[in-house]
Amino acid sequence: MSTPDPVFILLTTCPDAATATRLAHALVEERLAACVTRLDGAHSTYRWHGEVTEDAEVQLLIKTTGSRLDAAIARVQVLHPYELPECIAVETRAGLPAYLDWIRAQTREETD
Repeated sequence: MSTPDPVFILLTTCPDAATATRLAHALVEERLAACVTRLDGAHSTYRWHGEVTEDAEVQLLIKTTGSRLDAAIARVQVLHPYELPECIAVETRAGLPAYLDWIRAQTREETD
């Protein structure tokens, strides 16, 4: 019996709703994510180029699998306007089995 493909939540932030929507649609359309949840109203405080900075951002929660994770991160880097976009992946330890299976099904590479 094979082990199921692990499910990950990939986190990134976007500078605005238009960027977040564009990224979310591309990832889902390309089957790199089953679902992308956009959370408006995030406020980030960080050090960048020696300065402490604050920005309003849109947080993305990208649901993907281990087999698609590297491609999803690479696609975020290509589509993202930031010089260094946040890309942090957290592996799920548990969840509703049917939902996890749905994520796996939605992120399978299409074979034509």
